[in-house]
Amino acid sequence: MQRMCTQVSQLANKFRGTLIGALLGDCLGAPFEGDFVVTKSVLTNYVTKLQVETGSVLQMYSYTDDTAMTKSVAESLLECKGFDAKDMAKRFTFEYEQQPKRGYGANVVDVFSALKLTDFEDPFAPAKAQFKGLGSYGNGSAMRISPVALFGYNMPFDQLCDLTKNCSLLTHTNRGGYNGAILQCLAIHQALHTNITDINEAAKFNSKEFLNSLIDSMTKVEKDETSQPFTDKLLSMKKVIEEEKELGALDIAYLFGHGVAAINSVPTAIYIFLRAQKPLQEYETDNVFVRTLYLSISVGGDTDTIASMACSLTGALYGATEIPEILIKRCEVNEEIMKLADNLYAAVMGK
Repeated sequence: MQRMCTQVSQLANKFRGTLIGALLGDCLGAPFEGDFVVTKSVLTNYVTKLQVETGSVLQMYSYTDDTAMTKSVAESLLECKGFDAKDMAKRFTFEYEQQPKRGYGANVVDVFSALKLTDFEDPFAPAKAQFKGLGSYGNGSAMRISPVALFGYNMPFDQLCDLTKNCSLLTHTNRGGYNGAILQCLAIHQALHTNITDINEAAKFNSKEFLNSLIDSMTKVEKDETSQPFTDKLLSMKKVIEEEKELGALDIAYLFGHGVAAINSVPTAIYIFLRAQKPLQEYETDNVFVRTLYLSISVGGDTDTIASMACSLTGALYGATEIPEILIKRCEVNEEIMKLADNLYAAVMGK
């Protein structure tokens, strides 16, 4: 298989895989957003055709607000050498104003409007006021959090969680929103630190150990709260994996969700990432990225965000060189995203 990526260190490759995986899931999952569950025949035809180059012009797929905001997070962290609330808020707002038709939700657009109206005086205030002061519990922060996991590669647990929460609070002040982002960030961070050099070592990856470690982490995150919804979802996932149940798309959507709430999409993406490590009955392929993409879309609902989060995890584990080149080429701004990943790697490694 041809590889689009040049020779880089394995960690740099994982950084690329994290962001390219997020882009790939977003672009290629978006056409099915809002579908209840995608039928096997439709999805098989779609995924198969994606991998075949026909004609002189390759069909490109556009990114959504998921990638637009991910870019802003990465650019702000790089430019400010860390978290700067006002800078990140300005980048979110400017990016939206430049290209408003990327599928932004009405609530986050209200945040952008309020930020601009107040000249970004208090970047956290507009999000705090949403939903009668309860804040958003959606997946809009989790979907854009991958650059934080990269930037915080060397950070201790508490510092990484604090950075993730701060980046989230600009738009999501409900604990369901920012804890979902923390879970996704910790999962990516854990995948980055998992010692897998390439897809040939996939057999070394232990899904149960990975999940147990994630459960321990989320238990710490939610320990002082009245309920532990994300930990509970992960414990349900552990039971499914230990019993080696073969869940279909409907089962996955029912057990873990496929909606825009973080609690109904972040655990879903993590389960899909873990399940895709093994062959699927529904779609035969040796490529774990293709399996991840297929399974993400099959559950329907918020397909672009679920696929983006799941494919980002797969990219963090195996690196960008394991993604079929044609899938990367089909995604808008793939070179820009690759460059952002390289810049984050250089910043983290002090190069």
